[in-house]
Amino acid sequence: MKQIKFDVLIIGSGTAGLMCGLELPLDKNIAIITKKAINDNCSFQAQGGMSVAFGDDKKSHILDTIKASDGMADEKSVQFLVNNSKPELEKLADYGVKWTKYKGAYHLTNEGGHNAKRIAHIKDHSGKTIHQTLEKVAKSRKNIKIFTNYIVVDLLTQDGRCGGVYALNDEQEVLTFLSKDTIIATGGASKVYKYTTNPDTSTGDGIAMAFRGGCDIINMEFSQFHPTCLYHQNAKSFLISEALRGEGAKLVLPNGKSFMEKYDSRCELASRDIVARAIDSEMKKHGFNCVYLDISFMSEEKIIKYFPTIYHRCLEFNIDITREKIPVVPAAHYTCGGIKTDLNGKTNINNLYAIGEVAHTGVHGANRLASNSLLECVVFASSTAAHIAAKNNYHDSFIEFKSWDKSRVVDSNEQVIVSHLWDEVRLLMWNYVGIVRSNSRLKYAKKHLDLIKDEVNDYYTNYLISSDLIELRNLVLCASIIVESAIQRKESRGLHYNLDFLEKSNEIKNTCISR
Repeated sequence: MKQIKFDVLIIGSGTAGLMCGLELPLDKNIAIITKKAINDNCSFQAQGGMSVAFGDDKKSHILDTIKASDGMADEKSVQFLVNNSKPELEKLADYGVKWTKYKGAYHLTNEGGHNAKRIAHIKDHSGKTIHQTLEKVAKSRKNIKIFTNYIVVDLLTQDGRCGGVYALNDEQEVLTFLSKDTIIATGGASKVYKYTTNPDTSTGDGIAMAFRGGCDIINMEFSQFHPTCLYHQNAKSFLISEALRGEGAKLVLPNGKSFMEKYDSRCELASRDIVARAIDSEMKKHGFNCVYLDISFMSEEKIIKYFPTIYHRCLEFNIDITREKIPVVPAAHYTCGGIKTDLNGKTNINNLYAIGEVAHTGVHGANRLASNSLLECVVFASSTAAHIAAKNNYHDSFIEFKSWDKSRVVDSNEQVIVSHLWDEVRLLMWNYVGIVRSNSRLKYAKKHLDLIKDEVNDYYTNYLISSDLIELRNLVLCASIIVESAIQRKESRGLHYNLDFLEKSNEIKNTCISR
C-alpha cells in the first residue's frame, strides 16, 4: 500500500483546517485530507457570523463569554480569544472576505448572550463565504495538496509521538500518510443525536481517534442544542440563525403567545441552553411538535436583504417568513467539549494538535456563546500554525510505520447491521442523553451503549472496513464518552441539566475521560 510523506498533515477541511494551512510557512509541504467534499462541513453552513470585540468592548465580550459558559470558561483562554478577534477579522479581509458593511463600517448584529452588537457577518451566509474564500486561496498554494473522500481510520503513534494516519479512500484503499506534525480539525460529534443541525460528517471522528491514541477528552457532557432548527419533514438539518432573534424575532406558541419572559429576563436573547430548555419545556407541557419564530413584523425588504438564505430556503417549503411564523425545534448543534489542548493547539501527544470544534481550548466552558465558534476556528488555527512554524523541525525524521494489513479479515454481506446500529445509537442518545437528563436515563444509555460498542468492535475486528463502519465506530465511542462524562458531573450546569442534581456544585471542575 502507498505511503505518502508531508511536513504537516491537516485532518479536516473546514475553516479551522484551511486557515491553519494558509498560515503555515510556504516552504512546509502540507496535506489537507477530508472525508467528503472540501465544503462538506459545519463551518460552510454557519449563518450568523463571527463575534469581534472593538476597542472598549473587549472586557464586555470576555464577561459575556464567561457568563454564557456558566462560570466554566478559562479566563486566560477567553482573553486570548477576544484579544485576537479584531486582528483575525482583518486577516480574513486580507484573504478576500468581504464583510457586510454599513456606511463604510462593519455592520454588527446582536445574538443571544451578547450585551452589545459585535457579530461581524456576510449577510446570513458568513460561514459559506469565509470558507469559499479560504478554499480559493488554499487551492492556489503550490505547497498545499487537498485529498477529498479520504476518511481517517486511526492515528499512528509511537513512544508518545504522532507520526501520521491510516486513511481509507473511496476506492476502498487504505493509504499511510506520514507527517512530522498532525493537526486534527474534524469538527464535533453532534451526529450522535437523531436531530441535529450538523451535516452527516459530524460523527466525532477526531475526538474518537484522539482518545484511542491516548489524548485526554474534556467536558463532553456539554452538548449544545441550537434552539431553532426548521421543523419540516423535508427540511433536513436546516438551522434558523440566532441573528433573527438578535433583530427582534419572537418565540411563540401556536396561538401566537410568547413564552420566553417566563424563563429569563433577556427573553429571546438569553443564552442557548436556557432558550433550548424553555422550548423543550413548552413542547412537552402542551404536547406540541414545535414552537414558532416570528419575524414578520420586519419589512419584507429588510428580511430579504439580511436573511436571504433563510428566506429562500423557507420558501422552498411554502413558508413565507415575511408573512408567516417559522416552525422550529431544538436540535443538537455544537460539541463544547473535546480534545484537551493549550493555546497553541497542542495535545498531550507530541506533534499532535487539535483546532476548531474538535478541541477543548477552555473558551466555551459549559455553554458556547453565539458566534464564538468561527472566531475560535481562526484564532487557534493561527496560533497553532505559528507554534509549528517556530519549532523549525524541517530536518526531523519521519517515524516509519507498517502499511495497513487486511489479510486477516473478510468482506461482510451484513451491512444492514451497521445501518441498524447507527440508528439505534442516535435514537438512544436523543431519548436518554438529550436536553434534560436523569441518573436512570444515563444508566440505561450506558448499559445499552456498552453492548453496542462490543458488537461494533467485534464487527470492526473481523470484517473489511468501510467509511460507514469507521463512522459508526467513532460515533459509538463518542456517545459512550458523552454518557460517562454526564455520569461524572453531579450537578446541573450550562448545557448539562440533570433532574437528580438540579443545583450547581460549589466546586467548578472539568470532567476528563482518558484511556
